[in-house]
Amino acid sequence: MGIEIERKFLVCNDKWRSAIISEQRLMQGYLIHDSRFTVRVRIHGNTAQLTIKGASSGISRSEFEYAIPIADAEALLNELASTPLIDKTRYRVQCAEFIWEVDVFAGANAGLIVAEIELPTEDAVFTRPEWIGAEVSDDARYYNANLAAQPFSSWAAIDVVK
Repeated sequence: MGIEIERKFLVCNDKWRSAIISEQRLMQGYLIHDSRFTVRVRIHGNTAQLTIKGASSGISRSEFEYAIPIADAEALLNELASTPLIDKTRYRVQCAEFIWEVDVFAGANAGLIVAEIELPTEDAVFTRPEWIGAEVSDDARYYNANLAAQPFSSWAAIDVVK
């Protein structure tokens, strides 16, 4: 069983762009999303995965990921996934000793930019880049599964963390 330890932040400026090491468009949808677990299908490039994630406990949760044929992923997204699908470009950005993932959302979540860092332990120390804004690790609205159910474009401006 894999364990994902991740912290999530809003991005407050474009200074991260100078440290991009790769980028890739992702399309993903959710087949199941409840309080105990989510089942996600993701297509990125010429590969696809089925991912099962357990409920969060702090910034950790169980994660199981399996490669699936791209044709199966397309069928699952088109026929079974909740809509709208999550459409985003993921940039991998080097900052000190860690690689950050900066997701620039499109479609129903356009305007949202979130940075995530996966850590080896919950108490791991990391350098906080100057382009990082408010931490939203504990704000369930920013979970991708919730963005599929309640897209960023539907939020009232007053609800958005600055």
